[in-house]
Order: sequence, then C-alpha cells, then structure tokens
Amino acid sequence: MARVFVYGTLKMGQPNYKHMINTAKGLAKFQGRGRTVEKYPLVIAGKYNIPYMLNIPGTGHHVAGEIYSVDDQMLQFLDEFEGCPDMYQRTLMRIEVVEWEGKGGAGETRAAAEGVVECFVYSTTTYPPEWVGLPYHDSYDSSGKHGLSYVLRESR
Repeated sequence: MARVFVYGTLKMGQPNYKHMINTAKGLAKFQGRGRTVEKYPLVIAGKYNIPYMLNIPGTGHHVAGEIYSVDDQMLQFLDEFEGCPDMYQRTLMRIEVVEWEGKGGAGETRAAAEGVVECFVYSTTTYPPEWVGLPYHDSYDSSGKHGLSYVLRESR
C-alpha cells in the first residue's frame, strides 16, 4: 500500500471522488486530513477549471487535502487519471497530519503521532508561465467562492 495526498477533485464531496471509492479501480482507504509541510501554489487553471499544485516549493500556501492508503491497482489508475508523467508528476512530499483516522501498524501510528507523513502527490512542473500569476488557494472546492466550477471529463 502507498500513501497518496489528494487536494483537488478527488477529495470527498468533489466531482471525481467517485473514482476513489470505485473498488473496480483498486482500493483507497481514507486515512485522515493533512496539509503540505512546505508552501505551494494551488491554482485553478485552463478552460476546464482544473486545480493544479505547481511544484514551486516555498511559494503559495500550505495546501489542505486528504490522505489515502491505496493499493497498486489504484495507484496505477491514479497515474493514468492524472496524466502522469505528462500533465502531472507523482512525487513524494511531506504532509502534516491535521486529523488522523488511519488504523494500521506501529509505523503508521508513530508517523501520525509525529505529525508528518510522506505521501505521493500529483503536482506539475510543466505549465504556462502565466499560471504563476493566478490566485493561490490553500484548499480546493469545485463550487467555492472563486466561481470556477470544474468541468467533468464526460462534459468536455
């Protein structure tokens, strides 16, 4: 099992959460809520209003999201879903645990007690330069006050 941190449309209550709970795509077990230890710019960009975490450490906000434990099948699905490695890159990042629900071995308990876990995160190093000038968000909600509703793939 691998740990994945999601900050956008895959979170609970968001448009693509259905994929996280579709066991035909693999297993994803909610572990808790967290935020990036380092600051990153989270922008909503493109004609489909997609949330992107730009891989510019030290700029932006501590991005809030959810921590999942996923099996290899789900990780492979997420790589394909996120267009990895072309649109997004999957990298390890340090995530500060805000609220932990995960149950597991001593390693997980210890990591949660220390307040920081390593998770795979889909961020991007390839983006138009003007995205750096977009508003930075600390958390994502498709129907947030930004007014930039995400366009589902099936509606594009």
